[in-house]
Amino acid sequence: MGRSSLHILASPYAKLTHAPLEQLAFNRAVDRLWAKDHRLWKPDPTEISNRLGWLSLPQDMLQQVDTLRLLAEETKRNGITDVVLLGMGGSSLGPEVFRASFGSQKGYPNLWVLDSTVPGWVKSVTKAIQPARTLFLVASKSGGTIEVMSLFAHFWHLLTRTKGNQGGRQFIAITDPATGLERMAKDYGFRQIFSNPADIGGRYSVMSLFGLVPAALLGLDVQRLMARAANMADQCRVVERIERNPGVYLGVAMATLAKAGRDKVTVMASAPINSFGLWAEQLLAESTGKEGTGLIPVAQEPVLVPRNYGHDRFFIYLRLKGAKNAILDRQVRALSQGGHPVLQFDLKDLYDLGAEFFRWEYATAVAGHLLGIQPFDQPNVQESKDNTNRVLEGFKTNGRLPDQAASSPKQVAAELISHMKPGAYLAILAYGMPSKPFEAAIRRLRKTLVQHHHITTTFGYGPRYLHSTGQLHKGGPNSGIFLELVDRMRPDLVIPEQPFSFGTLAQAQAVGDLNSLQTHGRIALRVSLGANPVATVQAITNALVPPRTIRRAASKRRQLRRR
Repeated sequence: MGRSSLHILASPYAKLTHAPLEQLAFNRAVDRLWAKDHRLWKPDPTEISNRLGWLSLPQDMLQQVDTLRLLAEETKRNGITDVVLLGMGGSSLGPEVFRASFGSQKGYPNLWVLDSTVPGWVKSVTKAIQPARTLFLVASKSGGTIEVMSLFAHFWHLLTRTKGNQGGRQFIAITDPATGLERMAKDYGFRQIFSNPADIGGRYSVMSLFGLVPAALLGLDVQRLMARAANMADQCRVVERIERNPGVYLGVAMATLAKAGRDKVTVMASAPINSFGLWAEQLLAESTGKEGTGLIPVAQEPVLVPRNYGHDRFFIYLRLKGAKNAILDRQVRALSQGGHPVLQFDLKDLYDLGAEFFRWEYATAVAGHLLGIQPFDQPNVQESKDNTNRVLEGFKTNGRLPDQAASSPKQVAAELISHMKPGAYLAILAYGMPSKPFEAAIRRLRKTLVQHHHITTTFGYGPRYLHSTGQLHKGGPNSGIFLELVDRMRPDLVIPEQPFSFGTLAQAQAVGDLNSLQTHGRIALRVSLGANPVATVQAITNALVPPRTIRRAASKRRQLRRR
């Protein structure tokens, strides 16, 4: 089977798209979407009419190109070695894709995307930089996110006690107009304030200033990136032969397959752009996971043979020309030949990510229409924030966090197995410090779950996921099983001028989200990672391997020794 056959859905899945494509054409959905007609989603325009500014970003942001180029060149000329972005969710995941995919261009500073309150993570970035030669981006649409403000307090305290610092001149704010962050930036004498258009939701903001400022500082050609997005936007205006509209086709494919039971949108990508799945994950989950329905995005899951997957999968492959794709090409073809629905998008170079960002945003809006939900609000995100605040208020009063029951690895494995069923997914939520050994252990855990239990897996770091997939967890279909893995948070790190530390804040966020999940009737379990997080994850993995598999492996080893 050639690669070209994966650019459209194969039979029998192609037939599912015919009726919705005709429906969209009959309802003039493309013209109405570009006209920003809120009635495509809901009769009430609230959080729709004022959230469609992303449609015109490929043109609107061109006026910022010179400003961004000047900022990047001045930063380079001034000897800045590092840029640290303090942001969450939509403010951080787009820049993370740019960082991981492009890297820093020659002569430009390193970019650190810090979207965690886990003290070890904050400390690792702190140790990696030279504060006096670092530029800090404080990015928040609302302008008052607790994680971002806590991180700002930490780095402001660090910087102002560093010899040769320039104070506020080493900070840049990216926010909506008239926010608390904008006022704070003026008070602290920030070097620059980028005021983003207010009619763009965080998860649709990658091609706005939230994504383009860090992209420019990495040395990327912002104008080239926007040109690719503009070209895709033009293609998404196609109304004749609507199936040739790339955004419409992806949106229809995702929505119709979800209605047919294949709601696990599994994103695979060539190694250089593998981080794209994390951005797509927050876009799909937060946009569609509500009213008991939604697309369940899966990013960076190990790819296995077709028989390991259930009948709830839809695979999408982003193939970068020139990357080492041979193994993934074979795996994707096998999935298609094995009867799973597969779509493939070809990128000629890294700058085609600009086109893909727009395609997926447009497709998500189309999918929302077909699923009967509006994809621009996030009604359940505030719950975990409120729970976190209640836990922190309790800590301020009595000096300790509420006790939380934590299961042993064997206990949690047994309970997970008892709840696994066709169509379910397991969300692994780690409040811990990333490292290569830890992430390798998580990959082994996910592989074991797919291989032996045929269950979909997702993985996210807390508190990052609270601003992305957290909406889906509470507002989407009740098919999730949730496993919190919580670090000891030692050694801890103080937050200047706060009665609680980073470790306390992270623990409170974990407790708050667990309470929120349980309130919604979700199956939610907690395991303490203890002194050896890798060993704890491995113990869970070992307990999930069926006894017959262990016996079979032992028998094979004995046979090999006899030889």
